[in-house]
Amino acid sequence: MAKITAVIDIGSNSARMAIFEKTSRYGFRLIYENKSRVRISEGCYENDGYLQEVPIRRAISALREFSAIAKRHNARKLLCVATSAVRDAPNRAEFLQRARKESGVQVKVIDGEREAWYGGIACANLSHKKSGITIDIGGGSTECAIIENGDVREVISLHLGTIRLKELFFDHKNLDAAKDFIKQELRKIPVHFSHDNVFGIGGTIRALAKMHSKQHKYPIKTIHGYEMPSKSIKSFIQTIYKTKEESLASLGVPQDRRDTIRSGALIFSMLLEHFGAHTITTSGVGVREGVFLADMLRTQKYRFPTGIYPSFVALKDRFGVVDKWGKLIAKEARAIFNVLSSVHTLPESSKHYLTIAAQLCEVGGFLNFYGRMDHGAYVLLHGLDYGFSHTDRAILCLLLEYLNKRIPQDDAIAHITDIMPPIQYLQWLSFILSLAYSLCLTGGSKLEYSYENGTLFITANTALTLARESVEKFIAPTHVLITFLESRG
Repeated sequence: MAKITAVIDIGSNSARMAIFEKTSRYGFRLIYENKSRVRISEGCYENDGYLQEVPIRRAISALREFSAIAKRHNARKLLCVATSAVRDAPNRAEFLQRARKESGVQVKVIDGEREAWYGGIACANLSHKKSGITIDIGGGSTECAIIENGDVREVISLHLGTIRLKELFFDHKNLDAAKDFIKQELRKIPVHFSHDNVFGIGGTIRALAKMHSKQHKYPIKTIHGYEMPSKSIKSFIQTIYKTKEESLASLGVPQDRRDTIRSGALIFSMLLEHFGAHTITTSGVGVREGVFLADMLRTQKYRFPTGIYPSFVALKDRFGVVDKWGKLIAKEARAIFNVLSSVHTLPESSKHYLTIAAQLCEVGGFLNFYGRMDHGAYVLLHGLDYGFSHTDRAILCLLLEYLNKRIPQDDAIAHITDIMPPIQYLQWLSFILSLAYSLCLTGGSKLEYSYENGTLFITANTALTLARESVEKFIAPTHVLITFLESRG
């Protein structure tokens, strides 16, 4: 696979390009993204589906510039797909020929099921949740995929799109007819398409999530992985599609979404109700990531191996992490966690945080040795894009920010505690990680642990002078005395 790959998605509303850099076999990162609001479907739904000349020229112009940007980033491979408006157009062959001749880009038209599958494998691989139903609302169609335990089980494509409904109904102020049209399409969905969780893909849902997070003063700005209870946003969605376009600004709707968000909100509202969803997991990934992953994971059954997190791998690759030392810290942290399990009573799954934080504890040193923990905390909060929930990222951020310190129970961490477990949970993980980090400073020591009557005994075959000095300032959430013993071996 090419190290740098560009992917273009020509949707009914926008043409978007994302450029990905593969850092290793399972690591990658997004290095560029842009979109052009070409609105290739403009006027087509009122003209028997025919693509109109002005939108065609806009699309080809965007493709020409996207191609130039891809070359500037040294992309060895450019993959371009077109979806609903182009695949439904009677004159699509003319558009494809002109696009190839005038921009040099070979466009592949994909059917609705393939589009749904691409969105499905993107969510299955890059979301922290591994089961649910995707809802990908585009300009001309809406795709849904059932995901179970990280596998895409079934897909469906519906003739429901923001521009399609806008031109057919909203432009004519006929909301009731739009609802009837949607109901007819919903009858195509098999009865087993039902789940508590939906993955929300596409510009409409991302815009709604941004407005929701802003209203609730949510502490993390990233939209990918943002969760919303459907009941908390249901009335707001209804308000959106019932409001006149000229009044949407007062609701916080961004300028570039005001002409299509009402039709998108109506589609989303009725699908949420149909699927019986309780939680919306917002997805920052979709067709473009799906196209990239289908190429990257074609020999892996289109999924990452269990326990592989691509953004975690990419951070280690990019920041030159000393893998051996990080794994040693992780090993000792897990051992300390196990021997103190009767005291901290944390769930076994908590060791996952120790493993990740231990291996990334030095990433901040890439920028500057002094303040490296603060730098590293920022990197973890904003760099663990894929496979980690917002809570996961906030916990890992705090573990690095307060490495070798006690996580405070005050306003110093109030900016992210709204989505966090109890403070004692965090302080225990911090204590264990800090202790393991100190014990591994010099490396090469053979360590054993035991706990008895409030004392953690650490037996080592070396003096551990630096570690002894460091741990004097550590305070466990529940009082634990640390005693060092030196083995004879």
